[in-house]
Amino acid sequence: MNVIGARPDGWWKDRHAAMVALVTKLEGWAADGHRVTVVLERRPSPPIRSTLIEIAHAPAAAPNSADDEIVRLLHADSAPDAITVVTSDRVLAERVHATGARVYPASRFRDLLDGSVR
Repeated sequence: MNVIGARPDGWWKDRHAAMVALVTKLEGWAADGHRVTVVLERRPSPPIRSTLIEIAHAPAAAPNSADDEIVRLLHADSAPDAITVVTSDRVLAERVHATGARVYPASRFRDLLDGSVR
């Protein structure tokens, strides 16, 4: 929700639609050759599927559950230094840096996804 929440565009009125919209934009990003995993705070209902990106979710919805899942995935990866996590959450950014991964600001990434920056 960190990337979704980077824009006050009414996403909170329909969280599922906001997640679908993000996945759609990420599929466009992945079609350009980027490898993408999106981590959602809970299993979406109805499910969101993609053949271009990996859709992960926290095992149980709770405060910081998606953050915990992101860090778990980084620790499980053999090359976390090759991964960039998109977030503007300071605490998550510190945890990500501790694994050796990089951080990119959510608002700047939304600009890239929305075509505002090339």
